[in-house]
Amino acid sequence: MSNVRDFGAMGDGQADDWEAIQHAIDNGDGLVELPRGEYRISQPLLVDLDRVSRTAIVGAGGTAKLIMAGPGPAIFLKATHAKTADPLGFRPEEWQHERMPTIDGIEIQGDHPEADGVQIQGVMQPTLTRVLIRQVRTAVHITDRARNVLIDACHFYHNTGVGVHLDGLNLHQCIISSSHISYCRRGGIRIENSEIRNLQITGNDIEYNNNRAFAADFPDAEDEPTGEIFIDVGTGSVREGTICSNTIQATYSSQGANIRMIGAGPDANHRVGMFCITGNLLGNQRYNIHLNSVWGISLSGNYLYSGHSRNLQIENSRNIVIGPNTFGHNPDYNDKELATGVRILKSEGVAISGLQIQDAQAGKHTLPEVPQIQRDALVELVECRNVSLSGCQILDGTPLGLLVDTCHGTTITGCQIVDQRKEQKMAIGVEFRGQCDHTLLANCLIQGAATQPVLKSEESKDAVLESNVLT
Repeated sequence: MSNVRDFGAMGDGQADDWEAIQHAIDNGDGLVELPRGEYRISQPLLVDLDRVSRTAIVGAGGTAKLIMAGPGPAIFLKATHAKTADPLGFRPEEWQHERMPTIDGIEIQGDHPEADGVQIQGVMQPTLTRVLIRQVRTAVHITDRARNVLIDACHFYHNTGVGVHLDGLNLHQCIISSSHISYCRRGGIRIENSEIRNLQITGNDIEYNNNRAFAADFPDAEDEPTGEIFIDVGTGSVREGTICSNTIQATYSSQGANIRMIGAGPDANHRVGMFCITGNLLGNQRYNIHLNSVWGISLSGNYLYSGHSRNLQIENSRNIVIGPNTFGHNPDYNDKELATGVRILKSEGVAISGLQIQDAQAGKHTLPEVPQIQRDALVELVECRNVSLSGCQILDGTPLGLLVDTCHGTTITGCQIVDQRKEQKMAIGVEFRGQCDHTLLANCLIQGAATQPVLKSEESKDAVLESNVLT
């Protein structure tokens, strides 16, 4: 074990300990130990695995702190892995020198406006555990190429950039679990211009990753799009992932979302998809889930509340399954906020079943910091093809329960569309607007509409209504 104090590090928060710690990395036995103390460094600690061989940096159970007083990452893990995770593609020297570099039990704090936490490049099996990173730009920045990344039991808090940034990266097999990722200005987990496969985000608390806590220092950044989990494929593609068993919530921001996935557009094969989103709690953002140009998403078993523009907005997407979920509001504020519903636009192959969605009592926004939205219905299907809606409860919609606008091939069966409020605000239960052809509404209960249960436009007069209970 290479104790950095044996190499001359002071750990008093004043002296520049960079040279001593770098010496321990370059010339020690591979297990670099930082005892309790505050180790100020002025430049990145480079762990060049091809040169120094297998390395772990450990911080004595979290009692040691690195203070990054210069630009760049406090720790830079660098290796030469250039192929896949297939064992047939590994060079023997990668297993001998480069596998599984570990950072464990350490705090990294920034003391420079361009300080970062950890950068990972070209590494096989990098493992971060019990790491706290705060007051930097980006806590963990993974670039270029990596394989089999593990981030577990970490805290990434109050950073001006991103919590975990997968940026210009080719990566297979990444698990981010059991961590707190919060108050990072540009997003909790952000993926841009990358080729990603096999991504699991599970068991985390991801919250408040927007500009609100930084407004004094970044007054012009409020309208910058962000997200607790933000995937913008750009020039890449992101597929084969799960987002499961997380709490994901925020404060309202004008371009914010709890989960946002942006593909490469409808003419580019929807290069984000094949994701399961299940068992999460999501709330209090402009969009709780926003999907644009995605393909192959399964969404089930979640509770979504108080999406201030929409709980779920889907645009230009295909092959979407929305199973049993609860879309509601926080009953502690029953009459003061809006659950705000579902809008699906220009999408096809959407199956919705077992969904319960209930609006709040007010029928409009009452939170002063949130702009009033323009909404036609609690559930809106607009310019879509081949949508099925079955076994759903659409409760307390304003001004409509369900709008079907210029859609082809829509079936609505076995649903309850009901206004339960003492002061009923749902004017129409179901409206077919524009030309809606090959359309069926059957075996539904529509109750409490103040004006009429069902309204069909002249262009939708051939929509079939069968065996419904209209009261």
